[in-house]
Amino acid sequence: MHIKKSVFIYLLQFLFMLFSVALVGYLLHLSQTVDIKATNQAVFHTNVAAYLLTITILFLLYLAIYGLINRFFYATAVYYIFFGIYIVANRLKVAYRKEPIMPSDLALLRSWKQLFSMISWKIVVLAIVSFVMVVAFCVFLGKHFSKDTLQFNLITRIILVVLGVATIGSFYNVDKQGSMMNKITAKTGYINFAPNISLVANTTGPLLPFLGNIHTDIMDEPKGYSEETMQKIYRKYQKTAQRINKNRPNNNLNKQTLIFVLSESFSDPQRVPNVTINQDPIPKINQIKQENTSGLMLSSGYGGGTANMEYMTFTGLAYNQFAKSLQSPYTQLVVNQKHPVNIINSFDYAAAIHPYYGNFYDRDIVYPKLGFDVFKNLQTKGKDALQYHSKLSFSTFVSDESSYKETLKQVNSRKKGQFISLVTMQNHMPFNVMYDNTYFTYSGTAAGMPEQVANYTNGINYTDNSTKEFLDKLDAIQKPITVVWYGDHLPGMYDKNSMEEYNVVQHETDYFIYSNKYALEHNYGTKKIEQNTAITDPNGFIPIALKQMKQKVTPYYALLTEVQENLPATAKNSVGNSESLMVDQNGKQLSAKQLTKSQREIQKDYRLVQYDLTAGKGYLKTKINK
Repeated sequence: MHIKKSVFIYLLQFLFMLFSVALVGYLLHLSQTVDIKATNQAVFHTNVAAYLLTITILFLLYLAIYGLINRFFYATAVYYIFFGIYIVANRLKVAYRKEPIMPSDLALLRSWKQLFSMISWKIVVLAIVSFVMVVAFCVFLGKHFSKDTLQFNLITRIILVVLGVATIGSFYNVDKQGSMMNKITAKTGYINFAPNISLVANTTGPLLPFLGNIHTDIMDEPKGYSEETMQKIYRKYQKTAQRINKNRPNNNLNKQTLIFVLSESFSDPQRVPNVTINQDPIPKINQIKQENTSGLMLSSGYGGGTANMEYMTFTGLAYNQFAKSLQSPYTQLVVNQKHPVNIINSFDYAAAIHPYYGNFYDRDIVYPKLGFDVFKNLQTKGKDALQYHSKLSFSTFVSDESSYKETLKQVNSRKKGQFISLVTMQNHMPFNVMYDNTYFTYSGTAAGMPEQVANYTNGINYTDNSTKEFLDKLDAIQKPITVVWYGDHLPGMYDKNSMEEYNVVQHETDYFIYSNKYALEHNYGTKKIEQNTAITDPNGFIPIALKQMKQKVTPYYALLTEVQENLPATAKNSVGNSESLMVDQNGKQLSAKQLTKSQREIQKDYRLVQYDLTAGKGYLKTKINK
């Protein structure tokens, strides 16, 4: 009788575990699609094999936790808490950025306090209460019924844990053709197609794309890569630089100050389809754009991806040319590099200002590697601590006005030229901040939470005023200064708009390049460059800025100039079947097949140089930017 009872309990445990993995697998998929009908279609009809693979993995991980703890109810609590956090986190990332949680996101756990500050307190409280209830229930069951549940001997426990670890490890070479896991996933219909990682996650669930990107490859080796090829490219762009430099009078960057301003989440909402604002929230910036070099920037992010835009502006390298698994160059690439080639190293002195926590996206590690001499953030102490850090109304972030004051202080701290990077925070999500004075209202069908659009619009109006004041003060400084000012991505609040339908426009932000009065009067600046500036990508800012500053170029900057002036703007695609989103100067989306022979040649050179500087042998690293 006792044996029959034990077998019955063990059977109940097994059935409960099956139910749990099926439930978690379903909820994971739902956190990605946010659509019960679409989830049911994928799980029960079109992608059953991928769902079965997902719940098999979940079952093996459940067993591993069980083997590790050897107490069924406590293991169940850990299992539900862990995957509950995963489900909530994935849902939030999809809501704000339209993409699933990836392994590169784990680097942000260093900044978990800051992440929590960006999430609505209602969500945090609801999640904590739910998790506490699960733990309390499992502890109660554990105290009263643990002696009746299955417990393993030591060898079985080790086997179960090893199985769980091996399950995760088996995805290390999932992209390698012919590997066992590659064959298994191929039969389920899963393909690690990172150009549209959201599409993959929507069809297979987010777990398989997560595991499929555990191993990071920097970049696939381009065909024809060799030392001989790279030397030919070097000589080619030496000649290009000589041609460009005939019309550039300035040969010393250190006589000028170059400021890159990344304006967090800035993009004119009036350009977004199905959005109507009662009045222009950024009249001053629109006037600045009209009178100076300006246009639209094609972003590789939506609702996030700030550090990736930074990386492209600093290095001139294209995010969309990296390998599928490299989702965050800062945390996956730069942290392991020594003196990467970038615009910062072209100056004798460089300062970074970011009125937030320095460890976000590993900036405290990355910035020194890029060549910054000082990094001013909320955690900086002593003489380099932020002097200006006031906030607007109920906002938790430092205002743009304060950030600009800090930047002006840095500009005036040195007589010679310097490079300055300012990454603002005022308009960062969440967009539930209510300002004291609200002059803007939103109507339309683009946003599920209309009040967020109104709040955001009020925020960028403050940016509009403070930006004009900042430029006016730069005009009063008696040394040449050029500002590259841009929004990094759209805010992720236009959730009712179809990304498939509005892919291009919802990846276009505003930018302008401004030379101060002294620079214009002393032949260190240009008022307005008209050609090839209507739309660019972040990696195009270096060559446009150098042209604006009438600055001679190195072979590397000559290559970037050719890329910017002759190739369409590119970004990492988020929808469709193409790795790259390409847009010409007329705002028209192009395909790779539409590139001319000369464009393909430039693109090939660009790809080879990017590979050489990041994943290759570094044949040109020490000389291409000199």
